[in-house]
Amino acid sequence: IACGNTFILKPSEKDPSCSIRLAELFTEAGLPDGVFNVIQGNKEVVDLILENDQISSVSFVGSTPVAKYIYQQSAKFGKRVQALGGAKNHLVVMPDANLDQAVDGIIGAGYGSAGERCMAISVAVAVGDIADDLVQKVHSESQKLKVAPWTDENSDMGPVISKEHKDKIENYISTGVKEGAKLVEDGRNYKIQGYENGYFVGPTLFDNVTKEMTIYKEEIFGPVVCVVRAKDYDEALNLVNDHQYGNGTSIYTSDGEISRHFTTNSKI
Repeated sequence: IACGNTFILKPSEKDPSCSIRLAELFTEAGLPDGVFNVIQGNKEVVDLILENDQISSVSFVGSTPVAKYIYQQSAKFGKRVQALGGAKNHLVVMPDANLDQAVDGIIGAGYGSAGERCMAISVAVAVGDIADDLVQKVHSESQKLKVAPWTDENSDMGPVISKEHKDKIENYISTGVKEGAKLVEDGRNYKIQGYENGYFVGPTLFDNVTKEMTIYKEEIFGPVVCVVRAKDYDEALNLVNDHQYGNGTSIYTSDGEISRHFTTNSKI
């Protein structure tokens, strides 16, 4: 829009409310009709967008299989395309890091929005002898989070998007236990009085996760933080760079956070 283009937003059919509100705010601000547009629908609507010769470019954020489909179809119809797929974002904590600052970063980035955002930190790589203290403090601080509906103004975490996704996250947690990760905090079967049938998953923390485990390899998209232990910086860096998904990575040292980005197979 800033460059003079009209824009069509196709939100998730599971939760279009934010997009509708955005359109209302644009209208209230005086944006002319037809500049910003929201269209609802499923794959059928997506295919219409991809095939329409009046739409010159497409941007997508979502799962890797769908991103591949969007990329292939957009290219087939001669469009410019940005297709962003799955991610597994890492946060590396060095032995001399400010522990309070690192834990604050993990709590906010790992459990904020119930972990359902593309830049959620799902892996904390503890370097050297800081690991035990890091796990203990993340565990302690995560227990202070209030899981509640959005109607509670003191809520730190709300529900996940659907029952199906709640089941999927809880299955990942069960798989992590089965494959040998240490479950420090279990968010399964989380119940809130008055919302017993709600789609709530509590903060979940795993320790001693290895790169062979499913919970490390796959994007969970939920409030699950995995702690992987590395002996030094080089090992931690190799973990990040060797992962099948692209990563937005933060590194915590005694000087504070150093943001770095490592390009791998999927997205930054």
